[in-house]
Amino acid sequence: MLRNIYITFVLSVVTILNMDASSLKVTRIDPSFWYVGMKQTSLQLMVYGPDIRDAQVKVDYPQVIVDSIVKLESPNYLLLYLNIPVDAAPGNMKITFSQKGKQLTKLYELKQRTRKGDDRQGFTSADVLYLLMPDRFANGNPANDQLKNMSPYVVDRNNPNLRHGGDLAGIEKHLDYFTDLGVTALWFTPVLENNMKGGSYHGYAVTDYYKIDPRFGTNSDYVHLIDSVHHKGLKVVMDMIFNHCGSEHPWLSDMPSKDWFNHSDYKNHYVQTSYRLTPVVDPYASKKDLDETTNGWFVPSMPDLNQTNPHVMRYLIQNSKFWIEYANIDGIRMDTYPYADYDAMSGWMKEMNEEYPNFNIVGEVWCTEPAYSAYWQKDSKLSSPRNSNLKTVMDFGFYSKINMAKHEETDGDHGLGRIYDNLVYDYLYPNPQSVMAFFENHDTDRFLGNSSDSAMLKQAYVILLTLPRIPQLYYGTEVMMNGVKNVTDGYVRKDFPGGWQGDKVNAFTGDGLTPMQVNMHDFVKTLLHWRNGNEVISKGEMKHFIPLNGIYVYQRKLNDKRVIVILNGTNKSNEFKVSDYSELFIQSHVGRDVINGQSVDFSTGFTLAPRQSMIVEMQ
Repeated sequence: MLRNIYITFVLSVVTILNMDASSLKVTRIDPSFWYVGMKQTSLQLMVYGPDIRDAQVKVDYPQVIVDSIVKLESPNYLLLYLNIPVDAAPGNMKITFSQKGKQLTKLYELKQRTRKGDDRQGFTSADVLYLLMPDRFANGNPANDQLKNMSPYVVDRNNPNLRHGGDLAGIEKHLDYFTDLGVTALWFTPVLENNMKGGSYHGYAVTDYYKIDPRFGTNSDYVHLIDSVHHKGLKVVMDMIFNHCGSEHPWLSDMPSKDWFNHSDYKNHYVQTSYRLTPVVDPYASKKDLDETTNGWFVPSMPDLNQTNPHVMRYLIQNSKFWIEYANIDGIRMDTYPYADYDAMSGWMKEMNEEYPNFNIVGEVWCTEPAYSAYWQKDSKLSSPRNSNLKTVMDFGFYSKINMAKHEETDGDHGLGRIYDNLVYDYLYPNPQSVMAFFENHDTDRFLGNSSDSAMLKQAYVILLTLPRIPQLYYGTEVMMNGVKNVTDGYVRKDFPGGWQGDKVNAFTGDGLTPMQVNMHDFVKTLLHWRNGNEVISKGEMKHFIPLNGIYVYQRKLNDKRVIVILNGTNKSNEFKVSDYSELFIQSHVGRDVINGQSVDFSTGFTLAPRQSMIVEMQ
């Protein structure tokens, strides 16, 4: 009898303890695990749970020290700052939370890094980036198209604004297409969770910085895809957004603090960005103009994060490191770069360069003035004494000029004279070869617009792939996909042909492509394979001539190797006069045209066909 009473008593105590422990909850810790051996020894843990703010915290792990505990305005957040020495061992760290006589212990894993930061090589001018939108490229797993337990959305390929079902499995299924084409790096528009009403197919309204959107796949799927990409000898660039998140991010429904977002009183006083980037560099800018640019919200569905809040910025910095360590990405493209706080982003880049000195990050700096773009590149004298520490910027000047040139005859400053004029200002860049050039992307009209002008498109490819730049291509243009934005961006983000079962045209196999599309694909493929590993293009010096009589000529040179590019920027036949470029032919008059494989003799002049392009490797 006494034994039964004792057992009953013990069971009752255990039940009470379990009830007490269960009432102290930690529902999430960001990041969910971390790595030892990092040069930056400080680690921020964002702990989330009901009324967790007032909990006492004890960490039990060799060498790990609690630097500080930060209580935010919301009772449901607690920031724990730890110091993890470089030589700390991997293992499971005990974190004990105590509150009102209750205790809860969490095991937090510290993993071993797979590679040192110095060993990570980012993309360079030797690479060619291929930009694609996962939702619009290929559907490899129809089972994840329509998922429950997510904000309402519709999958409809006939509607350019809705999700179409493309995913990571679809990309992985077609990796041979990229290697056959000849690109060396893949840039996906954002793949993190966008659990927004309507679906947010484009990915720029993040609702979870540590989770791949389930409609694309899982975190494991992303890691597996990148492993497969690396096995093919390709790189992956991850698209990130520090300026804003999605309006359905938990941070908005339960704001950690009032200063977590800029203009957080958005329900009573909404402030939208002016989309004018000049105030960021303008020495005469008013506070109002600067505030609207950097602190105004991009759109109502994309609340503006406050990078001047050190806790916000530490969260974002760690997130970028997490995806490098966890998924082994090879580069980052940072969206809407100048809209975020300059000093905070500069600090991020400084820390990233110290942790990963050979890694690369490109910032989207959408301004067509070369001086503006150059201002943002690392070590620019234009921004001195400040330094962005950003190695690569985008050349929107080139994008603008070449899209104007395609409608013009080359004469003076028009046509290809615009390309010449844009390159003249390369003296502004500390490192022109670390500038990313493109003639279209997911936010612009397609280069072809609504036309099928293959001659000018070929010329654009020749220019892009032979300049001292990091070139970026946009998916599908190699098979002449076209479109203009009109009312919606969706018209320049059409589905890649063949990515869905039942597609009548399949660009992966070539089935259903027109002779013109096949010709364009083969043309691009030839150029890309020729460029791959060609150090004359990736490292060589540049010399160009003022366009003369509609012809633009430039040379790339490395040691005793030379490549001469000749472009007829007119819609008529044109005479190439060797005497105008005699300094190029002192050592040799003979070369081979990469495009058609034919020998070229520069001892005499010759006739160029309308819009003809030549890439001549000199003997």
